[in-house]
Amino acid sequence: MTADKIRVLITGFSPFPGAPYNPTGKLVERLARLPRPAFSYVERISHVFPVSYRAVDAQLPALLVQHEPDVLLMFGLATRTPYVRIETRARNTITQLWPDADHAAILSRTIDPTAPATRRFGSHTHHLLHAAKATGIDVRPSINAGAYLCNYLSWRAIEAAERHPHALPLAAFIHVPKVPRDAHSGKPEAVSFEQLVGAGEVMLATLIQRARAARSCANLTSGRS
Repeated sequence: MTADKIRVLITGFSPFPGAPYNPTGKLVERLARLPRPAFSYVERISHVFPVSYRAVDAQLPALLVQHEPDVLLMFGLATRTPYVRIETRARNTITQLWPDADHAAILSRTIDPTAPATRRFGSHTHHLLHAAKATGIDVRPSINAGAYLCNYLSWRAIEAAERHPHALPLAAFIHVPKVPRDAHSGKPEAVSFEQLVGAGEVMLATLIQRARAARSCANLTSGRS
């Protein structure tokens, strides 16, 4: 790893009750291996979280310390939504209805009682929306990431970015719809897996471009001081 490389952490989730197949694990692996000129001098790290609050709390900070990514691009499955959702914020709420993989006891419906009701990802979500729409996929902005692990990971990622803005300037969460496990299954879906890969690729490239621009600006500023 060299200091001038942009580092990108791409994450998904494992299967969970109601979703025996979660395409985000396969998606992040594809995005981490795509051979594209836009990804030259970019270190891409993929990670699949267990559907566990404890795992997110342990693994996310460890990943950020180990890799110090410039970009964190997260994917999750929205089983009831037939289109791609770009989340613009996380809500300070956690469900008591659906247990995680550890069957953790959720004693409060609030993630952090001392924090505001929402945390926002930032203006770069609008750039992601524009880039993804250019691929022809059905993609829409969202202000509700739910109350399960996807929202929880989003909250923790924004929290980390707010605490250490220079260490993690760009984070984004993308909800994807269900797609067939087998591309030849014959089941009609509004969005195919290959379309998810195409949209994920342009969103990844957009975040890398913005990370490079932010790094150049920071270098110019430090050079003047």
